[in-house]
Amino acid sequence: QVQLVESGGGLVQPGGSLRLSCAASGFTLDSYAIGWFRQAPGKEREGVSCISSSDGSTYYADSVKGRFTITRDNAKNTVYLQMNSLKPEDTAVYSCAAVRIALGCDLYEYHYWGQGTQVTVSS
Repeated sequence: QVQLVESGGGLVQPGGSLRLSCAASGFTLDSYAIGWFRQAPGKEREGVSCISSSDGSTYYADSVKGRFTITRDNAKNTVYLQMNSLKPEDTAVYSCAAVRIALGCDLYEYHYWGQGTQVTVSS
């Protein structure tokens, strides 16, 4: 059974950091494209960062470039999203998703989804 479980969310002050984890079971993550997506209250879900299954190339939304970093740990079957210099506008539910092949970071390409983890950036 394919399962993705996110963790690492929480409450952080502006300028702070969090590292989100996306742990997979039932399949090997390094064979899949993995994406992080977020949805803020009243807004549509958007792609934050994705990493390809082929060459490990990465994508970042303009709003997080230079602040967020996506990485894989194949030994742990886990993908991470390191989030630095967090802003209040980063507040959202963050979900990871997987698909065998993705052309980019369009959420409609992704088949398997985790349940999400809440990130709140507030003083």
